[in-house]
Amino acid sequence: MAVQIAVIDDWQGVARDVVDWASLEGIGEVSFLHDYPADHTTLSERLRPFEVICVMRERTLFDEALLRSLPELKLLVTGGMRNAAIDLKAAAELGIQVCGTDSYKHAAPELTWTLIMALTRNLLAEANALRAGHWQQGLGGDLHGKTLGILGLGSIGKRIAQFGQVFGMRVIAWSENLTAERAAEAGVSYVSKRELFEQADVLSIHLVLSERSRGLVDAEALGWMKPGAVLINTARGPIVDEAALIRALEQNRLKGAALDVFEHEPLAADHPFRTLPNVLATPHIGYVSEQNYQLFFSQMIEDIQAWATGHSIRVLN
Repeated sequence: MAVQIAVIDDWQGVARDVVDWASLEGIGEVSFLHDYPADHTTLSERLRPFEVICVMRERTLFDEALLRSLPELKLLVTGGMRNAAIDLKAAAELGIQVCGTDSYKHAAPELTWTLIMALTRNLLAEANALRAGHWQQGLGGDLHGKTLGILGLGSIGKRIAQFGQVFGMRVIAWSENLTAERAAEAGVSYVSKRELFEQADVLSIHLVLSERSRGLVDAEALGWMKPGAVLINTARGPIVDEAALIRALEQNRLKGAALDVFEHEPLAADHPFRTLPNVLATPHIGYVSEQNYQLFFSQMIEDIQAWATGHSIRVLN
């Protein structure tokens, strides 16, 4: 009997065409589900027939309750090798295997630098003004000679440091695990947490979300920042105390913020980040690129093929 395979979380409606799913025809039938709500009961009903479900990062919460309501489910495949929305322990206890994929390493850094450039030069306001028939509304800022502060010098943080160096910026970094030696290897100056926030003209966040990093950028840390500084977050929304950031932006204690990630996604229609004039917000598109999606979905297919032969790959639990 054919394995029933569901592809969900395809917000752009591109999954069917970005790769060739025909190679799974010998294993089962692939369904692309777009019309499903977030409420647990209806989601459970829609997904109940499927033995394999392909998901995209943290878009749908697969907690223990939902996993227990899907008796046919044998394999969850996620884009990326980390998905905080899946209860891996509960999945293992229920005999549900979870597999991941590699990621295209350039998508998130490129989007981060795009946001830094756009916010610094006030591109959104200038472009919108031009569309409205106006011309040159204000002065853009500069990056050369300014200080780029990086919160989390992992693979993405290091790439952002390289971009900053090319643009002639002084680059500093801090995280709880970072050492002066590791920072020096990347050509970056190691500073304390307070020094990072105090000295940065551009502060870019590149930490993994964990209980230790959740809320790390709080009201106190934001209060250390220069009035002319900008905050960039393309990592995870809950790393920043959202309420504290909103207050700082409303009171113009920061020049601005560029945000691709939020505490709750999708962002509520009436959220202040949609309307604050000193916020440049994008809908979590840091990893949403053509090459990354091709990699995600092609390796999801590989994961399913390997699982079907009893030799699973890229296992997360």
